[in-house]
Amino acid sequence: MSSATSSGPLSGVRVLEFEGLGPAPFCGMLLADMGAEVILLERPGAGLARLSLGDGRQRVTHRGKRSVGIDLKHPAAPSLVLRLLKESDVLVEGFRPGVMERLGLGPEVCLAENPRLIYGRMTGWGQTGPWAQEPGHDLNYAALSGTLSTGRWHGGAPWAPPSIIGDMGGGGMMLAFGIACALLEARRSGVGQVIDAAMAEGAALLAQGLFALHAGRAERPGIEHLLDSTAPFYDVYACADGRWISVAPLEPQFFTSFVEKLGLSEDPDFQPLEQFTPDRWPRMHARLEGIFAAHDRDHWCALFEGGGSCVAPVLELDEAPDHPQHQARNAFLEIAGVRQPAPAPRFSRTPQGVRREPPLVGEHTRSCLEAFGLSPGDIDGLTSSKAIHCAT
Repeated sequence: MSSATSSGPLSGVRVLEFEGLGPAPFCGMLLADMGAEVILLERPGAGLARLSLGDGRQRVTHRGKRSVGIDLKHPAAPSLVLRLLKESDVLVEGFRPGVMERLGLGPEVCLAENPRLIYGRMTGWGQTGPWAQEPGHDLNYAALSGTLSTGRWHGGAPWAPPSIIGDMGGGGMMLAFGIACALLEARRSGVGQVIDAAMAEGAALLAQGLFALHAGRAERPGIEHLLDSTAPFYDVYACADGRWISVAPLEPQFFTSFVEKLGLSEDPDFQPLEQFTPDRWPRMHARLEGIFAAHDRDHWCALFEGGGSCVAPVLELDEAPDHPQHQARNAFLEIAGVRQPAPAPRFSRTPQGVRREPPLVGEHTRSCLEAFGLSPGDIDGLTSSKAIHCAT
């Protein structure tokens, strides 16, 4: 685990995060990795998130955070949360539109209590519109954004990496970016605001380059299929050992190096001037499939190492942390027995880091509430009424 003394560029920022699943916790993790004090408001008891992603120390998105156990439906909860918000900079919630309002913690109430508050809202479709109340998951958000249609395997069924496009990239990361922007603006204005982050919109924004390729399809035939595995020089190929290699020499200079390494310089289908001729792509694909199937993945890694050909092995999750590139940069770390990506990006003067392992539910209830000025008697009273939960 990284040094607990790492300050991070968001040191001094206090965040209240309402427990959720997927993008909102990921957003909170990004803020915590960058030095923010993130206090997680968690419901006692087993929920879907704990059943599917593990409990306590194994919840990667909870790293660096402190946990306050609280029953948000308890009559005493709204006033307690507002007391915490009065001394916080950011609120992060990922409920469906209207849930926070029904809890008595909507934006108007919270901003009235703390006008400087950045109120971050994470939903699939946004706070408004005809789909606002529709349920959904990452696959749906990628689909409605138009992004999923571009991920076709050799022109077949649309496919996308699970939970990355909508949930994490278009959702959690986009909300974290919005929060950083709003914090910067609040320093100038002294006034907070509400951030309405929708995963479907974020997924579309991530695909801006694909929309540009699509727009140029009439003038440049085949251009929109350069990145969807239709082009033989942007695809993955099975090796003799059942493992895979990724091939992406898009630019002519890299394609030339790739062809030379494979001894195909004299093949008429692999001439640099023919690279972007779609009619030749099926033959090129078939040829490359046969070539890569003749040797194992390690053979191809050794052949292309340092060759400037844009070729890389497709690593399994348990292989990636051990790759020399990741090892050299300490790109992965282990917390509570779970190997996981380290905080990114890197900062030269205010290094980021994971300050503590993921908490147990309610592990920091008493210490956090004491830091906000609640007396031991107040905390005992809230505990006995079951408004809050303190882990033993």
